[in-house]
Amino acid sequence: MESELKDLNPKSHQPDPIDDGSSAKDDRPLLKPDAAAAVIPPPPVSAATIEELEKKFAAYVRSDVYGTMGRGELPWTEKLLLGIAFFTLLPVRVAVVMTILVVYYLVCRVCTVSLAPNREDGAGQEDYAHVRGWRRAVIVRAGKFFSRAILFVLGFYWINETYQFNDQAECKDISEEPERPGVIVSNHVSYLDILYHMSSSFPSFVAKVLIHLAGLDNLFSYDFACLRTRSVARLPIVGLISKCLGCVYVQRESKSSDFKGVSGIVNERIREAHQDKSAPMMMLFPEGTTTNGDFILPFKTGAFLAKAPVLPVILRYPYQRFSPAWDTISGVRHVILLFCQFVNYLDVTWLPVYYPSQQEKDDPKLYADNVRRLMASEGNLTMSDIGLAEKRIYHAALNGNNRLPSVLHRKDE
Repeated sequence: MESELKDLNPKSHQPDPIDDGSSAKDDRPLLKPDAAAAVIPPPPVSAATIEELEKKFAAYVRSDVYGTMGRGELPWTEKLLLGIAFFTLLPVRVAVVMTILVVYYLVCRVCTVSLAPNREDGAGQEDYAHVRGWRRAVIVRAGKFFSRAILFVLGFYWINETYQFNDQAECKDISEEPERPGVIVSNHVSYLDILYHMSSSFPSFVAKVLIHLAGLDNLFSYDFACLRTRSVARLPIVGLISKCLGCVYVQRESKSSDFKGVSGIVNERIREAHQDKSAPMMMLFPEGTTTNGDFILPFKTGAFLAKAPVLPVILRYPYQRFSPAWDTISGVRHVILLFCQFVNYLDVTWLPVYYPSQQEKDDPKLYADNVRRLMASEGNLTMSDIGLAEKRIYHAALNGNNRLPSVLHRKDE
């Protein structure tokens, strides 16, 4: 990989003078330039270099009207539409989405008043996902409704859902499965994936350690950076909502002997969901990062270690102008362009519950690979062998960044 970088950038082999080699991971955001880059604009990337990059990192290439990193030259008609939407549609959608969040927060506050959150000993976890009775029913139903409402406000007026189940009438009620799956696994295209899964099954998610995109550990690496870090639990509005979802918060700083770690907590939650129909379902993105929606990356084994059945879900975002995929575009630019698009589309395919064989239970890697191949076949997705490290390389090259983070030289699995 370093040899490829040298061909693209002759200075990329030089060591980063800031990195003393003591840090195991680089925690900088993928698309955020460093201080030096902010002072000295990066050199433009030639068309030939971009073409070469797109061949190597096809899973992260944007091919919509807005082009690479959402900075392509737009026709005047597109500029006109974007300008109109920016001053009319954008502020209305922002106001409505914020109102929905506040209303749902109030619902969660009423449903959890006088209740102490569930705590997992030694894990530092707090959640209201294990609350029973009318309180939990209101939290879940309101969460599903408001999540779908936000998607509707953002232009997802119709969501095309296909169910490959024996009885379509029962497919959305996961608790009615003969053997309940322990976890929902989905390909990862955008942060919008979270809203869809909340509106559909309201599962629990794994929280990220850091606010920007980074790997979690050797088993888990997820990308909903804005709403799933441990610090979010202490934020106003979003913090309470994340606890009602039952998010698993990561405590990388914990050194106690009884600390389970995120993988241990997730495995316990998966087994609990598999054995107890009233327990909250887990939702994991085993790819570890987002793609452009046409590819599927190698799966991490974290979702498959519990040996429980999994429910695969395939998400696709058809588009004509702006692609909702979060691949090579900054978060702020993506949000603005998404809010300015009048209509957005989402196609969802729910596959049957995948029951692992004994061989797959004994070999989580085999289990993960087989589920990935099934999803690639059913979703017409191209299998790619690149991962988060290659995504960082691609972003750094597009930004003209000569000082690639040290994480790029680490194996991503």
